[in-house]
Amino acid sequence: LLPQMWTNSINQANKMALLTWTKETGIDLVQVNGQRRYGGPPPGWVGDPPPAGTEVFIGKLPQDMYENVLIPLFQSVGKLYEFRLMMTFSGLNRGFAYAKYSNRHGAKEAIAAFNNYEVRQGCAIVVCKSTEKCELSMDGLAASVSQRELEAVLRRVTEGVLSITLYASPCQKWAQLAVLRYSSHQAAAMAKKTLMEGSMRLGGLEVRVDWLNPSLKQKLQSCEEKPPSSWVQGGKRLGVPKPAPLPPVLCDTLDRLNALCQRRYLGTPLFLTKCIQANPNGWLRFWCRVVIPGCPVPFRGPTWVRPAGPGGSGHEEAKMAVALQVLWVLGES
Repeated sequence: LLPQMWTNSINQANKMALLTWTKETGIDLVQVNGQRRYGGPPPGWVGDPPPAGTEVFIGKLPQDMYENVLIPLFQSVGKLYEFRLMMTFSGLNRGFAYAKYSNRHGAKEAIAAFNNYEVRQGCAIVVCKSTEKCELSMDGLAASVSQRELEAVLRRVTEGVLSITLYASPCQKWAQLAVLRYSSHQAAAMAKKTLMEGSMRLGGLEVRVDWLNPSLKQKLQSCEEKPPSSWVQGGKRLGVPKPAPLPPVLCDTLDRLNALCQRRYLGTPLFLTKCIQANPNGWLRFWCRVVIPGCPVPFRGPTWVRPAGPGGSGHEEAKMAVALQVLWVLGES
């Protein structure tokens, strides 16, 4: 079968049930970058988005279960502002989703009602509080761009920026990368949308904006020399803060992931790491795969690490980097 024909042949009955449901209810589902979203805001919403603490993580979902079952279920305990289902290219879900409620009470009710709830006989799901991200990376800044200039631009086009830290870009020669921290997930999301839609340029170079990846964060924090950091609040410069703490030691990071998987009844993670590239400056590129029994789809992808000491293989550091990424995907970093 051709790839598209094979994809369309997967789970046809439930896909048709979903299509029928969307037509009957008039609900719009939008799929972007591996996730399918309802709402954000939903039809008829008036006012500001919900505050922090209103989103829950939903894990251990059957892969052939869709929004026609999940949205009515989670709406039964409170008004949904947004529902995001993580998807594979075949049209199956990845086994987890996020539901954001109109208030914190709805999120608490969802956790109380649906954690360990059997959506099918023998299929108990996990529902717990989601951790919302507040940091962005801005890569591709010209080396001539100063901290003051970047701060002035960001304060003009975004709201809620708390700190700006400049680094030498690990991906582009003669360029800088900025880590931006915002006051809330919503402020960071709005800033990301504004900066991406604006095709922002500083110093003649095109800038790429994305959520700060834990692997990149760990790589930046491990650099021996860092340019100074500027903290801003209410338009006033507060001076240079103390250097950021080093990332957690390996055992702490792995313990956090193991504890999270135990808390969500997902099983013990299995790590597979393979070095695929070595740079003269000591950085190693690994291809990593993490298999978690309760997640139907493994987590996999590349990461860069630098061994802690001479002669180190880098495998332990790669484990730490990919563990941070998995924690981030699961909403715990």
